[in-house]
Amino acid sequence: MSTPDDEPAAARSRRSRTVVVSFLGSVVRRMGDWMPIAGTVDLMTQLGLDAPSVRTAVFRLKQRGWLAAESRGGARGYALTPLAAATLAAGDDLIWHARQPADLADGWCVVNFSVPESARAKRHALRGHLTHLGFGNIGTAMWIAPARLRPAAEQAIAELGLDKYAAIFVGDYVGGQDLTALLYSSWDLAGIDQAYRDFTGRYADVAADLESQAAIGPRQAFVTYLDVVDSWRKLPFRDPGLPREVLAPDWSAPAAGALFQKLVAILEGRALAHAAGYWPS
Repeated sequence: MSTPDDEPAAARSRRSRTVVVSFLGSVVRRMGDWMPIAGTVDLMTQLGLDAPSVRTAVFRLKQRGWLAAESRGGARGYALTPLAAATLAAGDDLIWHARQPADLADGWCVVNFSVPESARAKRHALRGHLTHLGFGNIGTAMWIAPARLRPAAEQAIAELGLDKYAAIFVGDYVGGQDLTALLYSSWDLAGIDQAYRDFTGRYADVAADLESQAAIGPRQAFVTYLDVVDSWRKLPFRDPGLPREVLAPDWSAPAAGALFQKLVAILEGRALAHAAGYWPS
């Protein structure tokens, strides 16, 4: 295992940012939407992060409008802003419950758009929004997703003011190219599947070891919990939640999701209790 000194500065900075965001979503919101800066640094160093990179990550989140300086109980700290709270809440269902498979009988939503070069920035933004929502690209300016994503697509198009350049269709697959092959070429489903397998491979033995322990130390629980959350939270956003029938028989998402839920059940209460000791009384 590499130590912080072994990692390049850029890699340490990236890891600090992502771990701090995971900390905000899984711990700080449970602690009144506020964190003491000294306690946060102490907790983050328990995960192997160095204090300067943690402070830099916090500063950058403040610049992004996520954190506002606020003292409580005589301790300097930061409160989550409404922007941060809303952004974190928007991801809750996916992160903590994963994206459930769509119903094949509901059909598909297809979005086609032709945005002029004069609105190139909006065209790029729409592609980004559709990708984030879970749409896959099936051709030039042609995107597909389960039909349940139609309202989200309509909202994204309307917010960008691109209604007159886009068309949305909802319907069934009726034949032609093999549907599974089409979908696997529209998303990196093999990569998503491997990411779930990597998660399971990394944490299956961890869960078994935790279950076998007579007692789990508070610090061990906190460190493992944050590591698990930080490793997991991006995976559901990559997964479009396609109907089970169109995926490979050994699709690994259900097993990975069940393992994540097990680890949360084992660790969450102990981790939060440990973190609470670093908040002013």
